[in-house]
Amino acid sequence: MTTPLAPVETDTWIEPAAEAVAEAVVRDARDFGVYARTGGWAFALKVARSVRPGGQPAEGSEKVSAKVFAELAGCSPERVMRYYKAWDMAADDGLVPQFEALAPGEDVELPEADVWLSYYSSRSSATSVRGHAITAAAEAEGIKPTKALEVAENPTALRAAILADPQTAEAARGALLDRMKEDPALQTEMARAIARTGELKKAVAQEAKAADRIEYVRQIAEGGRIRTPAGQTVEAPPELRAEAERHLSLIDELDDSEEAGEWAGEAYDTVRSMVARTVDADPALRVQERRTKFYNSLQKATKVFEELTLDEVLEEDVVEEDMLQRLEALQEAIGACIDALRKATTTS
Repeated sequence: MTTPLAPVETDTWIEPAAEAVAEAVVRDARDFGVYARTGGWAFALKVARSVRPGGQPAEGSEKVSAKVFAELAGCSPERVMRYYKAWDMAADDGLVPQFEALAPGEDVELPEADVWLSYYSSRSSATSVRGHAITAAAEAEGIKPTKALEVAENPTALRAAILADPQTAEAARGALLDRMKEDPALQTEMARAIARTGELKKAVAQEAKAADRIEYVRQIAEGGRIRTPAGQTVEAPPELRAEAERHLSLIDELDDSEEAGEWAGEAYDTVRSMVARTVDADPALRVQERRTKFYNSLQKATKVFEELTLDEVLEEDVVEEDMLQRLEALQEAIGACIDALRKATTTS
């Protein structure tokens, strides 16, 4: 009995004999090869050589209308026309022959597959006002309009990418901020959404507080002026301005991923302490600061008292003994304050 030979292992691909492969497989493989090299151009050529350009009469031509071609193909005329328009634009650019130069069944050399997406849009939305806007924005960003149109037509996929991928979320955040600069309605919607979400509202308040503190330090560092606790605006001493510049440079050097809140708080507290010491070290400024502070308090107290609605209290008969006691105590305090001020002005 003869022992069968063991199969020889080899990494070399052996081309099967053409006659050993079914004709349908050969045809599919060749069609696939054409598409792999040319992409959609292979199908656009079938439309270009078989569909009559708009307005061309049927007499003397084997070509058919886009509607008839679509019926034969089992698809919509709109889909046929998208291939038609892609070929038309490429013909205008000299990339492919014009329709009139093509006859049914004629083959021509086709462009590379990568060029196809520059002319073809598989979406009818590309022809709408919204589609034109998306296309223009995509071209301004240097990307293919088909990609932007695909994203715009599948918001659920966009949402999933934003939720799952930090880089996509960051790109979406930047785009929204850019959009809000020129879209007041979107600004209002975003502000409303944030106000209705407790955690976001708190985060915005914290960031706003940090931004205000940074701006306070920046005004001293860049403007050379300080605002005292009582609201006066005076020149900042050199050492105070230098300290503000130092803190500001540290904040400006932070990466986008680093929280500025703690740095802003430290800078603000340091600068405010130096402002207070500056006021105390200058007798004239200290006196003016106290005078301004007293005036501010007096104005607030006056405004609060003037806003008391005595008529409504008397009409509704809601007066209680405690109210009178509080007003009498306030009257005594005001009287004592007036006496003290009169004595001070007399002795000065």
